[in-house]
Amino acid sequence: MRATEFEFRYRFWLILLMYFAGFGCYAFDHRNVSEAVLMWVANRSGIYPNAVGVIHAIQALFTVSALLIATAAWIRTWGGAYLRTEVVHDVNTRTEKLVVDGPYRHLRNPLYLGNIFLAAGFAMLASRTGSVIVLLGNLLIVLRLIGWEEAAMAQSQGEAYHAYRGAVPRLWPSLRPRLPAGGMEPRWLQAFLGESHLWIFAVAGFLYARKLNLHFYYTILWIGLAARILVWNVLDRARRRSSPTPAPGRPIPPTP
Repeated sequence: MRATEFEFRYRFWLILLMYFAGFGCYAFDHRNVSEAVLMWVANRSGIYPNAVGVIHAIQALFTVSALLIATAAWIRTWGGAYLRTEVVHDVNTRTEKLVVDGPYRHLRNPLYLGNIFLAAGFAMLASRTGSVIVLLGNLLIVLRLIGWEEAAMAQSQGEAYHAYRGAVPRLWPSLRPRLPAGGMEPRWLQAFLGESHLWIFAVAGFLYARKLNLHFYYTILWIGLAARILVWNVLDRARRRSSPTPAPGRPIPPTP
């Protein structure tokens, strides 16, 4: 199961489209999946909480959603601190270096594990149909992207990557690091900026769980999306300015 170059290059927009498709299901499936699960449990158990109890239970479920999104933000920030934000969001496959620091000592694909946590958190906010699309759609995209990246890394790094793949699990993290640290210094500020939209989503989730104000929640989501696009554009321009200019008459090396 391997993505195409088109899927990798436009992965952000494909993932975003999956979320739009999932939440768009509210147009015909009006019931939230968390609410539906709560009512199903009540019917099966024969215990019907009063109005206050229902509200508290719904708030608890949405708090779990916010915790999943916050976990995704943390995992992706931790991974981005060692991988560099411009590499995380690059539209090209970057295979010039094998990172064995931070979360990459525990699993090979921490950023994609963060994507799965993110999808699980948002799936709890979608409709019954939409939650399936958000969760399974993102899982399919993640597995295909992993297949593409790992094939590229194996071709670029050869035996070093084969040894790394044999020592470190793919998506299920090991509690103990599987390899010694490589000595890379993390760039925390850059990583937090690169994943700032996810932290905004997490904060919005906690606020929504407390207030249950849908209009306020969607406003925060749009702010988070705008922040992600803005920060990425700023970091991309900074990266391009800091890139060395080729000497006259020398060809520009191809982007890996």
